[in-house]
Amino acid sequence: MLSQVIAVAIFVAVIGVIVSEKLHRAACALIGAMLLVLLGILEPAEALDFIDFNTIGVLIGMMMFVAVVKNSGIFEYLAIKSAKIAKGNPWRIMIAFMIITAVLSAFLDNVTTVLLIGPMTFSICQKLELNPVPYLMTQIMSSNLGGTATLIGDPPNIMIGSAADISFAQFVMYDAPIVVISMVAAVFMFKFIYKKGLTVAPEKMELIMNMDEREQIRDHALFVKSVIMIFLVALAFILHDTLGLKTSIIALSCAALMIMIGRQDVEETVHDVEWPTIVFFAFLFIVVGGLEKVGIIQAIADLMISATGTHYVVLMLVILWVSAICSAVLDNIPFVATLIPLIMTMEAEGIDVWPLWWAVSIGACFGGNGTIIGASANVVLTGIAGRRGYPITFIDFLKIGAPVMLMSIVLATVYLLVLFGGYWK
Repeated sequence: MLSQVIAVAIFVAVIGVIVSEKLHRAACALIGAMLLVLLGILEPAEALDFIDFNTIGVLIGMMMFVAVVKNSGIFEYLAIKSAKIAKGNPWRIMIAFMIITAVLSAFLDNVTTVLLIGPMTFSICQKLELNPVPYLMTQIMSSNLGGTATLIGDPPNIMIGSAADISFAQFVMYDAPIVVISMVAAVFMFKFIYKKGLTVAPEKMELIMNMDEREQIRDHALFVKSVIMIFLVALAFILHDTLGLKTSIIALSCAALMIMIGRQDVEETVHDVEWPTIVFFAFLFIVVGGLEKVGIIQAIADLMISATGTHYVVLMLVILWVSAICSAVLDNIPFVATLIPLIMTMEAEGIDVWPLWWAVSIGACFGGNGTIIGASANVVLTGIAGRRGYPITFIDFLKIGAPVMLMSIVLATVYLLVLFGGYWK
């Protein structure tokens, strides 16, 4: 009983301090993990067993891969090229940037995506003399929606895929359709919200058409190699189940190959990895492992099963909505890290949990749009906007993010009912 109290207290304290942002989240997870070991809740070797090294490997591999590829200028090239295809029309540019952000977020970390697209957004909006905030907001929403579509698009999916042994192709098959549906709905929402303010003089649009996207290519050889490698990486992830390779092996192997053929500074590449995020993940797994060790996860699973009985469709929808709401106010990574062993416990008790994994994936990723602290991409890009003189407050974000989140979760509810409504009969 005492061990359960200690494990819960440490977990609650870690989450509370993370939400308060009084201490870096990596430090919070590290302190929590070490307290569990020092207080005897977990043995040192046992603590390490709770770390999902496959998830860690995917994150490190993709971060190193992007660190090399971005030096080619490919992302800036795409931004200007799409603006020109849109003929300099502000509304069409917004849609084009939404699509680019969503697609990139399906294959890259969301934070990386917004860091790459954000600066070009400021540049283009400056030429058009437009407020960049609507563009930034739509890109944040698109990054969280797009990241839901694939195994590697958002950290929760990486974690779910690793724990449940779900392939890249299966993520695309089950998550991508609702992402496309939600993106289309979001476009119509943003047209209603922003359309009136997106008008510029023809001469301003001409400035965009006169921009040369080829000037953004800093290394032509690396540019060509990057295009080829991005295609091969996507193909390898799609076929990883057939190849019999873990996603971490593919990510790390592609990163190693890109470093070799890209001929970039290795120290700079390694430095570009978000090591605080890696540390956070590793020690968070241990903190959640403490709850699993003392039986808290088992108790919660039993409670949810008893509350819903054999109404597993209700359980699926509860998990979807709880995941979305919690992920809107908490970082979705620790929340999903807590849910994974919960669902695995349900599976051990004889429940077919296949639909529940998709409820968690969609709910946690879509929920990130709810508030400014719902996802890392939200915090990063709004922070950049503030430093550039375009502050986005919590309430400003909530006015746009909450309706988008609710819309996408309502659509997801219908989608899951159509897909799995009769699954448990």
